[in-house]
Amino acid sequence: MRRTADSPRVMILLLAPVVAWLSGPLGHSAWGADARTRVGDWMTDETAAGVGPGIPWEFVGESPRPVERLTLWYRRPAHAARQTGAGPDAPGDDAWVDALPVGNGRLGAMVFGGIGHERIQLNEDSMWAGSPQDADNPEAERALPEIRRLLQAGDQRAAEERAGRSLVCKGPGTGFGSGATVPFGCYQTLGDLWLDIDTPDRRIEGYRRELDLRRAVARVSYRSGGIGFAREVFASAPAQALVVRLTCDRPGALSLAVRLDRPERYSTAPEGENGLVMSGQLYDGAEGTSGIRYVARLRVVLEGGTVQAEDDRLRIVDANAVTLILAAATDYRLDPPRYRGSSPETATRETLQRAAATPYARLCGDATADHQQYFGRVELNLARSASSDLPTNDRLAAFSATGDDPELAALLFQYGRYLLISSSRPGDLPANLQGIWATGIQTPWNCDYHININLQMNYWPAETTNLSECTEPLTDLMLSLLEPGQRTARIQYGMPGWVAHTITNVWGYTSPGEGLVWGANPTAGAWMCQHLWEHYRFTGDTSYLRRVYPLLREAARFFLSWLSEDPKTGRLVSGPATSPENSFRTADGTVGCLSMGPSMDQEIVWELLGEFADASQILGRDADLRERSLTARGRLLWPGITRDGRLREWAEDYDEPEPTHRHCSHLYGLHPGWQFTREGTPELFEAARRSLERRGDSGTGWSMAWKVCFWARLYDGDHAYRLLRNFLRLTGDQGFNYSDGGGVYTSLLCAHPPFQIDGNFGVAAGMAEMLLQSHAGELHLLPALPSAWPEGSVRGLRARDGFEVDIAWSRGQLTRANLRSDLGRRCVLRSADDARVLGPSGLVDCERLGPGLRAFDTERGALYRVYPTLE
Repeated sequence: MRRTADSPRVMILLLAPVVAWLSGPLGHSAWGADARTRVGDWMTDETAAGVGPGIPWEFVGESPRPVERLTLWYRRPAHAARQTGAGPDAPGDDAWVDALPVGNGRLGAMVFGGIGHERIQLNEDSMWAGSPQDADNPEAERALPEIRRLLQAGDQRAAEERAGRSLVCKGPGTGFGSGATVPFGCYQTLGDLWLDIDTPDRRIEGYRRELDLRRAVARVSYRSGGIGFAREVFASAPAQALVVRLTCDRPGALSLAVRLDRPERYSTAPEGENGLVMSGQLYDGAEGTSGIRYVARLRVVLEGGTVQAEDDRLRIVDANAVTLILAAATDYRLDPPRYRGSSPETATRETLQRAAATPYARLCGDATADHQQYFGRVELNLARSASSDLPTNDRLAAFSATGDDPELAALLFQYGRYLLISSSRPGDLPANLQGIWATGIQTPWNCDYHININLQMNYWPAETTNLSECTEPLTDLMLSLLEPGQRTARIQYGMPGWVAHTITNVWGYTSPGEGLVWGANPTAGAWMCQHLWEHYRFTGDTSYLRRVYPLLREAARFFLSWLSEDPKTGRLVSGPATSPENSFRTADGTVGCLSMGPSMDQEIVWELLGEFADASQILGRDADLRERSLTARGRLLWPGITRDGRLREWAEDYDEPEPTHRHCSHLYGLHPGWQFTREGTPELFEAARRSLERRGDSGTGWSMAWKVCFWARLYDGDHAYRLLRNFLRLTGDQGFNYSDGGGVYTSLLCAHPPFQIDGNFGVAAGMAEMLLQSHAGELHLLPALPSAWPEGSVRGLRARDGFEVDIAWSRGQLTRANLRSDLGRRCVLRSADDARVLGPSGLVDCERLGPGLRAFDTERGALYRVYPTLE
């Protein structure tokens, strides 16, 4: 029998009274115990087979912590992770943020760790509703001169009224963040894998749920009725499959039912006696007939026992061990304008056939080895504390109270790297607002690509923490936006080059958003170009630079047309534009968002034109355009300083209705840019510090992560650590909070709230900045080491110009460092003033450039050792 959900909204309305009746007043089954005797009937963990209705689990005995230090672990399932008692055991979306993520870059899963009823929520990175749309607004070109004139004349209301009709996109745009039913679309769940497991006793001994970051394996273990049960879940990149392994220590003790479903637009049917297939077509946001087609295919591999298909599920009885292998694919391909690839039917069938023929030990070993080739490049060792052996949820609570747990920071750092490896692999789509992990249909903010900071933050740790390959999906997405962005530049503004605004998706969206305060951000694509240039700075890969050069060139061409002369200063300014999502108050009390020359725009354009000029020089191309770019760069209006010494966010010294706004866009030149440095621009550097002090230390999760980076760039390690401590505030809030709700869930996933993964990546990048910086043309060791980390070491961080760096310190001082030179470039080193450098031939004769600053030439592939004194 086939199970379908073609009309989910109608079905939900019809079934709601029935579900309420079946649930009973206390949420337990109204069917009675007899209805629970068969394994595989719908069961919550409170009414599992063999236990009886209405009886909660009784957890006894405390499991020890795992041997592997880089492990998130808990003594309760996800839904009970914040509780001290047993609690209900029916995992739903309210517990989703406490589940543990696994992924192979394309396939992902959230593992809840249920006992009698396990939910493994599934994702595939191309599960996008929507379709390409024409959102470029030709009215913008006609209105642009008038809007500029009104802004320069100080008529804020008239300018924004005109811009609100013309500078925004044509049509519904993103659906104001609810794009599931419009062409913009949204990323959504693949579905759920449900395991209804026969459990012999309500007493659960030694329960432990864990995620081993080094192996990339989620595990659940416990004893019930004298039998030991264990499950392992991982997403294999070599096999391109999700693997679930169930074992027990008594022969024939495993009985369970397995099924697949999703909230809407699916059909599930058996495939033979040991397989299931779930398939469907997502909504295209328009005609409804051209949406993405998907297939998820499951195979059961038994050791002992029997399996048979019953209706829409598989029933397994008396097995010794069970391996479930799931393959999933869609017909999407990042190939404009059609965005279609091969058949998911064929792809999943072939993938599943190969994986099912592979022994479990090899499946697991290959997946772990593949993961470790990335993860194992970096080690961060920080001191243990009295809380180090606590379960992760208890450890977070203790850290919130004391702030003393350096090793927890190391776990958070490596978790960020783990999440990037798991959500962004070569050949896949980039990590979105939630990486690849999302539940439901209408996901928060469409789980799209916000490119006014969020997508950029996802990739901040990629180069510094030695995961350069993880940037390939970002590069692929940007290259796919070149032609759509050229069209937007031409139709929206009547200008050459390419441009992209605040948001994009997998359908080539480069138009502005439908709201002025957040959607009128023409420098978002130029900000993305920084990642292209940074990849070259870290790797020296000229073939890569040639590949991405058209994006740099076309972005420069656009801004050379976009910039206009400020009548007051004669300088060039960008605009009309916003400082992302923020507003100001004019002298007459008008609150506005649109201006000429907002500081972030000026800083990004300054950087972009320099990046293009350098790339042009390296590749020997477009000399005339290079000269024009450098001339315009020299004429740009630089950010000013307010009356009280802060860096201006706008060209005018406006008041701020929200001084602690989550965005700190005007500080782009401090981080991730490199325009403001202590030695090069000391006044602006200090003004940036004062602006940051005014912004405060609270905010959304990603905002606090950005502030860790800022304070690291300001060489204030203790203040950076204060923000790190704030970031690790344990929260359960899943509502929308745009001001001060940031923190982490028990799973260490970042709370905006709701969950937004950029904070996990941003805070990992910030910790790397605390230990090593190279943006200012020098390799700076321990630039912002906090007093909370007096002892430690790090191995494998990357610096620009192709250096790989190991650092050790004690009592807050450098004890030694190793520098490996991959490109053989000159090294400018900032460290302790009495440091000495040993190279392949002995003591290196360094050129003294100033206190603590020295330079020396390196040989390609050579190792250089740095000591405070000769040993």
